[in-house]
Amino acid sequence: MFSHVMLGANDMEASKKFYDAVLGALGYPEGVYDEKGRVFWFTDTGIFSISAPIDGQPASCGNGSTVGFAVTGPDQADAWHAAGLANGGTTCEDPPGVREGAMKLYLAYLRDPSGNKICALHRMG
Repeated sequence: MFSHVMLGANDMEASKKFYDAVLGALGYPEGVYDEKGRVFWFTDTGIFSISAPIDGQPASCGNGSTVGFAVTGPDQADAWHAAGLANGGTTCEDPPGVREGAMKLYLAYLRDPSGNKICALHRMG
């Protein structure tokens, strides 16, 4: 459904370090800079990227917005969360764990160095 996601970043080095860690915990290689100073993580199914806003204004997080990353299970979600905390992220929402509603999910939430809310999600059987 989606081709790519790009989030704004105020400190590209801090944000790259954070995303290299959380995406590395999911098995993805380090992001690469392009000639415009943006960073991209390429996969077979899509692209994740960060960029300083092109209008020159500070990046800001979307109130009510979350970008979710699929994980293989609770252990990978916990490793993702720990990598984020160790690399400039902050925890938000409830602690990592099972949530039940329309589906049974294992979720872990973080805010990146620019305040964007991201999530690791595993759909449980």
